[in-house]
Amino acid sequence: MSNDDPHIPPAPATVTLPTGLRKSAVTTRLITETTPYHDGGVPALLTHPEDGWDAEGASPSPAPVCLWFHGRTVNKELDAGRYLRWKRMGIAACAIDLPGHGERSGDPAQQAAREIDLVLEDLASERFNGAFDLERVAIGGMSAGGMVTLLRLCSLGLENRFRAAVLEATTGDFASMRWPKVSAERVEAMSPVNHVSDMPTVPLLAVHSKLDEVVPFEPMAAFIEAVREEYASRGVDPDLARMHAWDETGAPSEHMGFGRMTNETKNLENEFLGEWLGVE
Repeated sequence: MSNDDPHIPPAPATVTLPTGLRKSAVTTRLITETTPYHDGGVPALLTHPEDGWDAEGASPSPAPVCLWFHGRTVNKELDAGRYLRWKRMGIAACAIDLPGHGERSGDPAQQAAREIDLVLEDLASERFNGAFDLERVAIGGMSAGGMVTLLRLCSLGLENRFRAAVLEATTGDFASMRWPKVSAERVEAMSPVNHVSDMPTVPLLAVHSKLDEVVPFEPMAAFIEAVREEYASRGVDPDLARMHAWDETGAPSEHMGFGRMTNETKNLENEFLGEWLGVE
């Protein structure tokens, strides 16, 4: 995807967290050891259903957690209203700056996908005092963040660690996008649609506008249909992979959020997450 797409406006310079989230939100760095993929650690925003969960001497209850990856040009703090809804449901959040965004440099897609399992290991470490239930983990993202999610799910040989995945305005067919700095051969090799048989049987919910001007709807619809066929071939319910398509939302370029359908979208997604993470 081009980094100079005229459809996508720049992110706001600052983001203020909602009042109801501030006592349970922590900005930190994960995977702080230096490697070729995350020099200096991964900037992360962590939230938890309990206020003060990170205070010295606190004994937080283990909460299910969703790893969330933002879209291109924005940052981990931008979608704080989503994390507040999750807090009220009893779901923790781990949102990271994608490489090339926020405080970071690098390739946002493959680099971030390589980091996911290390992020989960860090969340399970002693420094978080059991705050996150790593037996109940969901993953998801919007646009570029959804592509990161699908890259991880299609990584052959890696253990499935996820109860569910949410995909907003993204694609599993990378060849349907512009990648001016990436060869066509590499795009084809990465594209999840070419690795559907490698995906674990994870419940998926994709949400998209049919009029999306940045990430086209039809290739994603075809990808979800391919996943449904793969699940059916395994003898499982193909409805584990679902797509909800809005005819029109009024969002900028029909891509930056879901406009007047935002509340309905969040309700759909949260009902889905609640079902698979075991919360009401």
